Amino acid sequence: MLRAAGVGAGDEVVVPAFGNVELAEAVSLVGALPVFADIDPATYCLDPSAVEAAVTPLTAAVVVVHRFGRNADITRLHELGRRHELLVLEQGESEAPYDEMAQRRERAAYLDAKLKGVRTPHGGDGHSYQQYVVRVPGNGRPDRDAFARALRAKGVACRVPVKTPVHRLPEFRRCVTLPETERAADETLALPVDAALTKREMQRIVSACNALGGLLQPAF
Repeated sequence: MLRAAGVGAGDEVVVPAFGNVELAEAVSLVGALPVFADIDPATYCLDPSAVEAAVTPLTAAVVVVHRFGRNADITRLHELGRRHELLVLEQGESEAPYDEMAQRRERAAYLDAKLKGVRTPHGGDGHSYQQYVVRVPGNGRPDRDAFARALRAKGVACRVPVKTPVHRLPEFRRCVTLPETERAADETLALPVDAALTKREMQRIVSACNALGGLLQPAF
């Protein structure tokens, strides 16, 4: 899509650094330079204000990623694109069937009501909970990683959604300040919310998290 739009050598393309290394690779493959902008801490998608701050006379495009079942503020991003005459591309997630999405939302609502000691996701408009991503408060990655190991030991199949932001990878290392991206990489943990989970399995997730959550700093 970038190549078809004429994006190439000498151009800059604004992309998120919170995951999606393939986007930075795609930008590099067409000869352009990936420029990383920070995310909104509630949606984990590009923050329009951060994108605007990253725009230069060389910027040709912005690639927006809708993440974990939440949509980016695409209205503001398209407005920004019109003002600066930029191409705005979107990368979505595969949608689950309606029945499965409804079941995911039911399980997410159960977790929202029962979980203690972790920061539950902001539901927002139309959250489909492709992933149920919580924040583990504390002093950063050591707390989150220890929390994850303890959950797995109790039979909860959790995962870290983004281990290292793209701007910290050797091939794309940039001297750029992205505080929300780095905080999210240190604190986020995806808990199971699949439609196939039984009530007993959901109770096990809550019990395991709440037993550990009391050992951490309170979530605000």
